[in-house]
Amino acid sequence: MSNVCKHLQAIVFDWAGTTIDFGSRAPTAVFQEIFRRQGIEVTEAQAREPMGRAKRDHIAAVVAMPSVATAWREKFGRPCSENDIDDLYHEFLPLQKETLQHHSQLIPGAAEAVSRCREMGLKIGSSTGYTRELMEVVSAAAAEQGYQPDCVLCADDVPRGRPAPYLLFEAAMRLDVYPMWTIVKVDDTPIGIEAGRNAGCWTVGVTRTGNGVGLSQAQLAELPAEQIKQRCEQAAKQLTDAGAHFTIESIAELPALIETIDAMAEDGGEVLNAVLK
Repeated sequence: MSNVCKHLQAIVFDWAGTTIDFGSRAPTAVFQEIFRRQGIEVTEAQAREPMGRAKRDHIAAVVAMPSVATAWREKFGRPCSENDIDDLYHEFLPLQKETLQHHSQLIPGAAEAVSRCREMGLKIGSSTGYTRELMEVVSAAAAEQGYQPDCVLCADDVPRGRPAPYLLFEAAMRLDVYPMWTIVKVDDTPIGIEAGRNAGCWTVGVTRTGNGVGLSQAQLAELPAEQIKQRCEQAAKQLTDAGAHFTIESIAELPALIETIDAMAEDGGEVLNAVLK
């Protein structure tokens, strides 16, 4: 791809489900496991619902779900406290770190798509709900596979995680890019899309490889084409409802879409604001 962007300056990618870990499998299993160790069953759908938030916030969101809150009261005779959430979080971190060693493979086409975007003159940022300690594992594995963004921002780098816009504001500063409408946020979770919208960025939702579909490549390959289509359409609707301007099945499709967005951005923030309305 030889076209150079005239208006866009940067892309900020999510990690699990967007650039690595097809199906965003690693966090889901660990969230379920830490509750299972307390004698409380959390479904995969419940574990996935707050995906994209900082991990402690994610645990708090699961605890607040009516069925989980009821199960906790029945098990312990009291509501789940902030100290309980802290304990769950402290149990989560080492377990997640161990799991990430086996769930940091790049999504097919990711490295090539990022390389093509760089050729278009775009800076490459990234943000995640993982902590810095967890990202040390992921970043090292991704680098070995050919993916090294210009900046890696974690939940503990800002006062509040997604859907607050602070990770994107920080990315803009570190990449030295402004205004915010020259940035494209690419994410597979509604929370991540909301953060992009709150920051005033273009937003692209990822379906097939992400949290909304929630299946590994092997699991997906076992499904009939019609079921895959339905799952992708459902994920696309969730992302669009959260404010995504566009959806794609994989970031392998992103470079072609960037040309479209760049053309739409010719009138600057006015077009973006019109789309958001």
